Amino acid sequence: MKRQIKFSLAIFAFLAIFSNLSFGQGNGSKYAGEFLAIGVGGRPLGMGSAYVALVNDITAGYWNPALLSKIDYPQLSLMHDARFGNLLNYNYGAVAIPIGKNQSIGLSVIVNGIDDIPDTRQAAIYYGNVLRIDPDKVTYFNANDYAFLLTYSKKKSDQFSYGANFKVIRRTLGDAGNAWGLGFDVGLFYNPVKSLLLGANIQDITTTYVAWSTGKKENISPTAKIGSAYILDVPFLKGTIIPAVDFDVRFENRKTASNFYVGPVSFDFHGGMEYTFDKLVSIRGGYNELGDITLGAGIKLPKINIDYSFTGGFKDDPEKLGNTHRISLIFTLEEDKFKRK
Repeated sequence: MKRQIKFSLAIFAFLAIFSNLSFGQGNGSKYAGEFLAIGVGGRPLGMGSAYVALVNDITAGYWNPALLSKIDYPQLSLMHDARFGNLLNYNYGAVAIPIGKNQSIGLSVIVNGIDDIPDTRQAAIYYGNVLRIDPDKVTYFNANDYAFLLTYSKKKSDQFSYGANFKVIRRTLGDAGNAWGLGFDVGLFYNPVKSLLLGANIQDITTTYVAWSTGKKENISPTAKIGSAYILDVPFLKGTIIPAVDFDVRFENRKTASNFYVGPVSFDFHGGMEYTFDKLVSIRGGYNELGDITLGAGIKLPKINIDYSFTGGFKDDPEKLGNTHRISLIFTLEEDKFKRK
């Protein structure tokens, strides 16, 4: 077992170095996959998106495919996220099924879109040097991004698991064209001691190529999400406290747009904490890579988890961009006939 773990960690290190060497010079299209970085689930988003090592439910299909093997029953999840005063709608849905003793599969769908964008290109009228817009000639179009993630996960032992995503991306932009892209994510999980959790998810590991119908091509460069969490039992509070820390390592030459950078490699920090009382009610707080404070709460009911998260507008102009509220649901078919064998 130790040999398997060392071998797997060596592979991870090699892939991370390979990604850095191959794509570290900014060869990808910067921010091409930004909609994939928003995140899913009220619980992780309430913790500042520090969730790569902690995830233990259906949302592992997004956060770390290695940990989808943690589920013991089939699960269904839904989330709606209205951002920037309902200007942008971000929706997520997923289904996952345990297979045999130690494997799971899942399908996740992410839809990110802006509807009814005014197109004034044919509505401009000049009166001398004065420009006017004829409202009768204004048309409208939509811009939508879709991501489909097919997940496979296997638990080698209680301490070690691995998984992967096959990813399909679809993008549309009115009459400006549409695009398709294919990519892969690879995840690892390691539990070296009882309460310490370590996780890594290399997204778009081979670079995801997005080809537009107009002939334009975009490359989504690899992102290495590396995180840790610690589960601390607190008997006098009748619950647990879990601090978590994640780092996103990107190779897009983001420089000052990131929290910290070295040459073309950038680092973004996520930190969060959760207190759960009697395995029933949770309160959460966090800090994300944008410098925003996040808050959240959750309740675990029979067969359903309800989680809420809140993020204020960007710190530079919080009122103009509005607040972001997210509610997510996880349904678990918690019956003996569906339980993992």
